[in-house]
Order: sequence, then C-alpha cells, then structure tokens
Amino acid sequence: MFKNKVLMITGGTGSFGNAVLDRFLKTDVKSIIIFSRDEKKQEDMRIAYNNSKLRFVIGDVRDSLSILNAMKGVDYVFHAAALKQVPSCEFYPMEAVKTNVIGTENVINAAVANDVKKLILLSTDKAVYPINAMGISKSMAEKVLVAKARSLGENETVLCATRYGNVMASRGSVIPLFIDKMLQGEPLTLTDGSMTRFLMSLGESVDLVLHAFSNGEQGDIFVQKAPACSISTLSEALGIVFKKEIITKTIGTRHGEKLYETLVSREEVCKALDEGRFYRVPADNRSLNYDKYILDGQPDLNNIDDYTSHNTTQLNVNEVCEVLRSLDYIKEKLAK
Repeated sequence: MFKNKVLMITGGTGSFGNAVLDRFLKTDVKSIIIFSRDEKKQEDMRIAYNNSKLRFVIGDVRDSLSILNAMKGVDYVFHAAALKQVPSCEFYPMEAVKTNVIGTENVINAAVANDVKKLILLSTDKAVYPINAMGISKSMAEKVLVAKARSLGENETVLCATRYGNVMASRGSVIPLFIDKMLQGEPLTLTDGSMTRFLMSLGESVDLVLHAFSNGEQGDIFVQKAPACSISTLSEALGIVFKKEIITKTIGTRHGEKLYETLVSREEVCKALDEGRFYRVPADNRSLNYDKYILDGQPDLNNIDDYTSHNTTQLNVNEVCEVLRSLDYIKEKLAK
C-alpha cells in the first residue's frame, strides 16, 4: 500500500520515527517526510541515514499553518509528535494540552484539508483512566480524533489511533536509565517494585501502526496484546543479562504514576473486536440523542475486566532476560 507513496512522521526524530525509517527506507516508498521542531536531531538523522528518500521539514504541530503547508502531497501520516514525560506534563499541563490536544487537532485538520488517505495517531496506555496530565491530554487527543472521524465522509481521510504500553529502550524510558545507573555502579531507583508495565519493542510498535494502516476504519483504536512484568523483575533481569550485582533503592512513586497501566478499559472491552494479536476498539458512533442512551446503553459491565499490566501474561525473570537479549539496544550495550 505504500508503493510510490509519501509518508509523513510528525515528531519523526524520536525513537518511533527511527524505527519506522529502519523498516521503510529499504522499501519502494517514494519519500518520507520528517516533521519536527528540533533542527539538531534532524541534522543528526540526516547524517546517520544519508538517504535521498528522506525529506526534513522544520515546524511545530502547535502551528496550524506550518503543518498544513508541510502536508501538501502527503498520502499517509504517522502522528507521533507529543509531550510524553509524565513528570514534566504534571508541572506544565498547558504545554501538554498545546502539543498533545491542540497539536493533534491541527494535524488532523491539515490531513483532511490535504486529502491524506489515512492518519494514525500514536497514543498510550496512560490515556485509559488517566490520572496524570500526560494521560489526560492523550485521552483528549483520542477523543478529538474520534469526534472528527464521525464527521467525515466515505471518501475522506480515515482517522485511526494506536494505543501501546511502554516501548522498551525508547528514549527517556526506564531501561536506558537503569542500564546507565547499573554500569556506573549506582543503585537502581525503583519507585515501587510491585509496579507492572507492559513490554513492547520498537519493532512491535511499528507492526501495530502498520496493522492500523492496513485494517483501520474511521475512528478505530488498535491495541496490541502484550506481556508485562514488575519493575523489580525487570531490574533483576537486567543484572543477569549484564552480569552485574544489582543494588536497588526504593524512592516512592513519582508525580502522576500508577501501580499498573490499562490498555483497554472494561467499557471498551465489551465492544472490542479480538483480532488475534490485536484488539480493535471501534468508535462509538451513537448520536447525541439522550433517549437512545437511555434505551440502548452499554452491556452489563460487572463481569468484564479491564485489560491491564496486572492481568495480562506476566513474564518471569528468565523470560524477561530473553526479551531483553533480543533488543538491538541491549545488544549494542553488551558489545561495548
């Protein structure tokens, strides 16, 4: 479907953008536009890849005109630009709103105006039952997308979202932090050893987006089923993989952290379609007619569970070691 097509990745200098390039630059895609506001990261990427299929555009999703003009001639959009760090969004929530909510609306409007075939929003498990500003802003981004999808006609831009848990070894995530501390002989700072998180590789995050591109219909949200482990299990596994003695220090939960994450709420589980490796959560397309809500409500939710990092498949230490050893980031660190 991407043969001779133009892709745009907003926030394309991040971990996800690099994973997409690794997958797509060897295909027959026509070109890939990296849209972001960080000229230094764009320069680093330009030098690292040195590929004529790449085009770099400086701009900001907060600026509706910059994204509107940059999207001319684009066929498909990965919308990855976002503020993703929980603590910083807690201290600066309006910055999260400007990028994650208003920025998403700007990207969607630009895609529709430029007749883009399909747009995929990258969302997060923190958008489900959100307790922090980052999660709330990403939840609102999903709502903005679904609301816009309801208004579009059959031949207009298809808007979908993907929602995933922690992407292992992505920039700013816990695995690089733990490895750096471990190699420097410092204690690993655990917020709460019993916290669980989903485990997903960068490659799997790209697979999820490709599944959405191939199968998504208006307003769909796609979730990949994923295993999980506790933070204490992860730290123990890292010690085994790197053959280092692990010293841990419990520091307590940070601003806006949960004990576990939820990828699909029970309200969504009751209507989700099980597609094997993935869940598809279709848009709620009921009209704003309160009589219909009274007469045609949701099924009984008492016997339905959320899909969380507590009740998904839990990996033991040896299984986490195996997963870690499969990651390119870990292989590179071990080779040094």
